[in-house]
Amino acid sequence: MKSQKGITLITLTIYIIVMVVMVGIIAVVTGAFMKSLQQADFYNDPIAEYTAFNSYFSEQVNHPGLKILECKENYIAFDDGVQYTFVEENKGIYRNQEKICWDIDSCTFSEKIENGKAVVTVHFKAGGQDRTTSYTLK
Repeated sequence: MKSQKGITLITLTIYIIVMVVMVGIIAVVTGAFMKSLQQADFYNDPIAEYTAFNSYFSEQVNHPGLKILECKENYIAFDDGVQYTFVEENKGIYRNQEKICWDIDSCTFSEKIENGKAVVTVHFKAGGQDRTTSYTLK
């Protein structure tokens, strides 16, 4: 009696057919997932974006002895090296090089002196909502 080692041609054909079917199923599922991912419209909540900005900016202006180096319409720079910048091209607000807010329609900064203290007014517009907040430096 001859030893039966290895696989037959029929077994090999069945293995190949099963592998082709599995790869086809994986390709269809992956393609559908990628198509739906590209069509997804990611929604950023404007209140969450404002809250994120407000938390960073409030912490910044509450440092005692903080001075404003320069305040222009789309950015403000402080003497501790921190700068907040609104970039209209990508609708983002940056804290130095780190993007902290997305999908912002506009953000403007202005400064004035009230009762001997610097006051920064930020006009923030996102998702059709306008918010204007004044921050008094300590």
